[in-house]
Parts: sequence; structure tokens; C-alpha cells
Amino acid sequence: MCEQGGSPTVLYIEDDLANRILVKRILEAEGYRVLLAENGPEGLRMACQQLPDLILVDISMPNMDGYSVAANLRCQDAVKQVPIVALTANVMRGDREKSLEAGCCGYIQKPLDVDLLPEQVAAFLQQGPTRGAR
Repeated sequence: MCEQGGSPTVLYIEDDLANRILVKRILEAEGYRVLLAENGPEGLRMACQQLPDLILVDISMPNMDGYSVAANLRCQDAVKQVPIVALTANVMRGDREKSLEAGCCGYIQKPLDVDLLPEQVAAFLQQGPTRGAR
């Protein structure tokens, strides 16, 4: 978690290297501290060890998808109130609800709008701790 006056820490869990690099560059340019995990299990470990202020998670990952990551994070006392945001190209009917059921507080649609991403991240951070976390 960010110390008073410090930069917020964002953990991005994403299997695609190009997306990880892109998000890291965009958010670091806005003053965020960005941590990267390339899969679900690594993201779970990093979240519990680093205690980020916000977690961005790709929904479509092999082995452990973003829904499973979010559900697992909601069971961890250390991070169960950290806002989790799904990043997904899946905007089919029911996907938003599935993200919320898994423990996400919202989602950002892919492909990412590089100009809008910092505003979206700031908005989720301003919401503060997740209400009704499982």
C-alpha cells in the first residue's frame, strides 16, 4: 500500500508481454509504481507480498484466468479489500456480471485506450477499499 504522500502501487497481472510493457509505461509516466506479474499464481503471490493499492487483472490467461485470480484474492485477508479491475476484450452480455461475481469492482475494455487508462485507474483508486468484499 502507498505510504502517506507516496505514489499508489498498481499490480498488473497479464500474460501478454507487450500489454505488460504498455501499461507499465503509461502508468509510470503518471507517477504510479507498477508491479508486473505474468500469470495468476505469480500475481497472487505478489499481491499478498507487496500489498498494492489497485490490482488490474487480465481475464483471458492460460492455467488460471482472471476470474479465478480475483476470487482467490478475495479470500486473502491481506488484500481482500484492494480494488480489483478486470481487463478484458470480452464484453459479451454477462461478462461484467461474471467479473463482479468473481470479486472485481469493475472492468476496463481491451484494446486499451492509452489516453483514458490513467483516468480509469485514478477513478478506481478514488473508490477506495472494495465494499462488500467476500
